[in-house]
Amino acid sequence: MKFWFYPLLVIIASSSYGILSSIVKLAIKDGYTASQAVTSQYTIGFLIAILLFVIIQHKRPRFGGGWTLILAGFFTALTGIVYGKTVEYMPASLAVVMLFQFTWIGMLFDCIARRRYPKRVEVISLIFLFSGTIFAAGILNVDLSGIPWQGWAFGLASATSFASFVMANQKAVEGMDTTTRLLFTSFFAAIVIMCFQSPEIVWTGQLFTSSLLLYGLVLGLFGIIIPIYLFSIAVPKVGTAMTSILSAMELPVAMTASVVLVGEHITFIQIIGIFIILIGMTLPSLAQRRVKRALNKTSGLL
Repeated sequence: MKFWFYPLLVIIASSSYGILSSIVKLAIKDGYTASQAVTSQYTIGFLIAILLFVIIQHKRPRFGGGWTLILAGFFTALTGIVYGKTVEYMPASLAVVMLFQFTWIGMLFDCIARRRYPKRVEVISLIFLFSGTIFAAGILNVDLSGIPWQGWAFGLASATSFASFVMANQKAVEGMDTTTRLLFTSFFAAIVIMCFQSPEIVWTGQLFTSSLLLYGLVLGLFGIIIPIYLFSIAVPKVGTAMTSILSAMELPVAMTASVVLVGEHITFIQIIGIFIILIGMTLPSLAQRRVKRALNKTSGLL
């Protein structure tokens, strides 16, 4: 299989996360709270996962993988919860920058797990990503003195949680197909959300008798089904460090979605930031491709 296939799956998965904030903003404009939107996302996502399993597998699910699936479900739900708290304490643009700290946190996790030092191309890529994020988020003229410590704490927690979710998905579960893994991961995520968000929308029937159902379908598809399914396939092949870098695609997609769906404006500096991010994303893949070509030439000479 071509070297770009699994990185492409990571880019698609992270890109699907990019539209979530705009959909949540639309739900809020329609009279719902962010907590209700997030609850609809994980509830409908779990129901879609059940439907996919029934259609594809035609058998009873067998649980396996233990803590791998529990942690994957827990961290994907925790990311949504703490990121929502981050937005309450600081501007959304700065909250995005805090979330994007998962790039270096994910690489740190990978270096610790593999007992290695970061590669030079990875460090250069992170510099590009961090610089591009600052430009793209438009925070150069934001006064940071009035932001409470809780905003910084929740922001760092959201980045750590997302990096942990990627790390949990790195481990393949022997004997378990991707559809079954999606089912259990979304199940454990839904349990966490039901404990900390707005479960009453389910038992009161509000989720299924209002336009919140439509928001839940979109959020569940792009926030649960697509990313968890594709991450489950690609992360074990790509690795945590590369996944963290490629997942930076979420920010350009988020900005594009805010312009198209919400009608927000984008500046020239932000566009420059997006291009810097794209450069930082492609550097490791280009380096990896160069190494592969060199190895192929060497083996051909032998």
